[in-house]
Amino acid sequence: MATALGNSKKWIKSRKGQQLLICVGFTVIPLFLLFLFTYLPFGQMVKFSFYKMKYSTPVDKRVFVGWRNYLDVFSRKDCFGALKLSVYYCIGALIQLVLSLYLATVLSFKVKAGNLFKGLMFFPYLISGIAIGFIFKFFYTRGFVFDTLLQTLGINIESLPYWLKDQAVNNWSLVATSVWRYFGQNMVLFIGAIMSVDAELYEAAQLDGANRFQQFKHIILPSIKTIVTLNIILSISGSLSAFEPPYVITGGANGTGTYFVVMNEIAHTSQKVGLASAMAVVLLMLIFGVTILQKLFFKYVFRNVDK
Repeated sequence: MATALGNSKKWIKSRKGQQLLICVGFTVIPLFLLFLFTYLPFGQMVKFSFYKMKYSTPVDKRVFVGWRNYLDVFSRKDCFGALKLSVYYCIGALIQLVLSLYLATVLSFKVKAGNLFKGLMFFPYLISGIAIGFIFKFFYTRGFVFDTLLQTLGINIESLPYWLKDQAVNNWSLVATSVWRYFGQNMVLFIGAIMSVDAELYEAAQLDGANRFQQFKHIILPSIKTIVTLNIILSISGSLSAFEPPYVITGGANGTGTYFVVMNEIAHTSQKVGLASAMAVVLLMLIFGVTILQKLFFKYVFRNVDK
């Protein structure tokens, strides 16, 4: 026994033993933490979605309701109906991607003060979403920054809408906030992808007389199609779960309550944990389905383009 114990200690101190322990440690510990803080809570959430309960409801007092919570998600106007606001954010995401791709293409060539411009455009992404919410809350408030800027252009303040109250413009105002925050991040990702394109392709194109637009169409865009597809998928998936702008700026009032904001209110204000859990599961399945459809769509489109 003593000999076996000594051999074990000797093997643990050896190079092979140390390598094995490190590999096991860096594999088991992250997997355990992932299970503990991700998969286990997710499993509990799925379980709660089949019950009528509050946070304080004892385990033996929870009422099993089966699929009723999921039926309520699709039948209640304040639940699934809130997803229609995602259309605004999807449109904003597409505008954001076009703008970031355009700026990335311009900045990928030699431009004066290009690095400074990149830093300024990327800076909003580094700011906390809550801080940005408070900034734009005052920015859009009646008579404050935005209205003052428009007044300097000769526009009468009486002719201006209430940017956060008028339902004809308030969602677009919130979408503009998201575009301002995230387009710098997408721009940097696009720049990184464009910089990886072989410079000899540009030189050959210039020798053939290709202009900048032709270089973009025939060299840059086909070369970065993977990152373009990824950014579109992430942007549209993020649009379905928009939360910070409407929650911080308007609190979901005046028709700005997105699906995530409504779910948060149902869970923490109304204390309908089962219904909120069902909403979360439905949103997860919806994002998963949209992601798969987008991947299949782009795979089919780019396959035809390559042909």
